[in-house]
Amino acid sequence: MTRSDIKQVFKVGLTGGIASGKTTVADRFAETGVPVIDTDVIARQVVEPGSPALEEIRERFGDSVIDESGELNRSAMRKSIFSDDELRLALENILHPRIGAETRRQSAVAGGDYQVIVVPLLVGSPLLQFVDRVLVVDCDENTQVERLLARDAESVQQARKIISAQASRDERLAIADDIISNNHGLAEIRQQVLLLDKKYRVLGET
Repeated sequence: MTRSDIKQVFKVGLTGGIASGKTTVADRFAETGVPVIDTDVIARQVVEPGSPALEEIRERFGDSVIDESGELNRSAMRKSIFSDDELRLALENILHPRIGAETRRQSAVAGGDYQVIVVPLLVGSPLLQFVDRVLVVDCDENTQVERLLARDAESVQQARKIISAQASRDERLAIADDIISNNHGLAEIRQQVLLLDKKYRVLGET
């Protein structure tokens, strides 16, 4: 099946490494009025307390990854999967089919001149065949490390381990149709988004 076989509304797959600025870019697209479907948001929805996915995670990983309120303990899970590739793949096997199905469902009802589908792990994902164009948010690894230390990581070593567990920068750029550089300020990001918004609206009409 090719991209054109399943295309309805024109879809842009937005991806990038962790802490590259995907959310910042997605928010700028949302400001233009186009639907933005974020698989990170969907990933949180599918593991809400009482969900089948969370129960399957509990069975596979144990109670240590569930916090006192019955929600997924993301910090504990992060430490677990980034130190063990087998566990990371086990989690992906639980989550990715559910995330993919919900992404397609939301896209089918969202409409819009075009849609932005935010997929952090687009390299190698079945959702790559769901989108019509790929936009990569790019920044250098040192910038990623700095942002991870401010946000999630407890050490430079852990930050680099998190980064290395994902597709490489070269692998992301290899699938890119368009690239937004996020090594500079918000004003530059907004300008890049406005230019791409014009392009995507034209492409969505063809």
